[in-house]
Amino acid sequence: MPELSPIRIAFLLFPDVTQLDLTGPAQVLSRLGNATIDLVARTRGPVTTDAGFALLPTTTFDEAEQPDILCIPGGMGVNDAIEDAATMAWVARVAPGAAWITSVCTGSVLLGAAGLLDGYRATSHWAQHHMLAEFGAIPVKQRVVIDRNRATGGGVTAGIDFAFTLMAAIRGEAHARLVQLSLEYDPAPPFDSGSPARADADTLERFAALGAKTQPAREARTRAAAVRLRGG
Repeated sequence: MPELSPIRIAFLLFPDVTQLDLTGPAQVLSRLGNATIDLVARTRGPVTTDAGFALLPTTTFDEAEQPDILCIPGGMGVNDAIEDAATMAWVARVAPGAAWITSVCTGSVLLGAAGLLDGYRATSHWAQHHMLAEFGAIPVKQRVVIDRNRATGGGVTAGIDFAFTLMAAIRGEAHARLVQLSLEYDPAPPFDSGSPARADADTLERFAALGAKTQPAREARTRAAAVRLRGG
């Protein structure tokens, strides 16, 4: 069996990241074969996730090697990350050399703010999906979207499907099927409430109430980032 070509994967790590956006695809992609995963942050200090525990970076913006796959997870900290000059400078520096430029959940908003989705089909978490058009992206309501070398996944758990889809594109479907079996990825959710199309009215109303205080501010900051990108 021929040796698999080496692949370096870099996940951006920032405060208030949704950890499953990162750790879900990282678990899958670690089994690409001959793969190295970097968690890249401003410093090597622990980074608190929105789950309340911290992840430890493996390298920094200054030290990280050029990745073959750049992956941006999402979370409540995305807008702060977009407004952080060092974070955006690192993304801008490594993206041109990456074979794949990818995101999970609202990480696609950061890709948009970096000017990396203009004219590309993309997806995001359903609650922020409509914001992609602010950056010239073409929003597509699919769990995983691949357009040329851009691969984007929907909200949180979609990161696992995203990773398997990307794995199949890189190593072939047979390899991805083998890894799926090894991880026993055989989802059978206890409730059919994972999207607005299937959630009942009461659940949708409760979600809207939870987001009423934060959603307008998030959208305003996202639109401000789009204005900055356009030079306004």
